[in-house]
Amino acid sequence: MSGQRPAAPVATAGPVERRRGWTGWFDPRGRRLGGWAFALNRLTGLGLVAYLYLHLGVLFLLSQGPDGWDAFVDVALSPPILVMDVVLIFGMLLHGLNGIRVGLVGYGMVATRQGALFVGLMIIGAIVLLAATLRVFA
Repeated sequence: MSGQRPAAPVATAGPVERRRGWTGWFDPRGRRLGGWAFALNRLTGLGLVAYLYLHLGVLFLLSQGPDGWDAFVDVALSPPILVMDVVLIFGMLLHGLNGIRVGLVGYGMVATRQGALFVGLMIIGAIVLLAATLRVFA
C-alpha cells in the first residue's frame, strides 16, 4: 500500500416514498427546485383553465348589450379586480416561462442546467411582471 486511505463509503438514501394525489405536488420532502417548478407549473395551469371559463362568462356579457358591458367595465376597473389582473399576469408568466424550461429539458438541451435556467427565466418574468403591474395601475 502506498499510504492511501480507502475511499469513504457513500451514504445512499433509502427508497423514496412515492407521493400520491395532488397533495404530493407540494410535499417538501426531498423536493428540489425542479420539483417545485413542476408543481408550480401544474398549479398555474389549473388557475389558467379556471380563468378561461371566467373569461368565457365575461364574453357572454357582450350579448347582453351595451348596458351589461358598461356595468362590467365599471367593475373591471376597480382596484381588487386590477390586483387579480396582476395575479393573472403572474400566473401566465410563470406557466409560460417555466413551460419553455420544460420543453428544453424534454428535448435534452439543458437537462444539467435546468435550475439555472429556471432562475434566469423567473428573473426575466419578475422584470416583465413589474412593468406589467406599473402599466395596469397607470
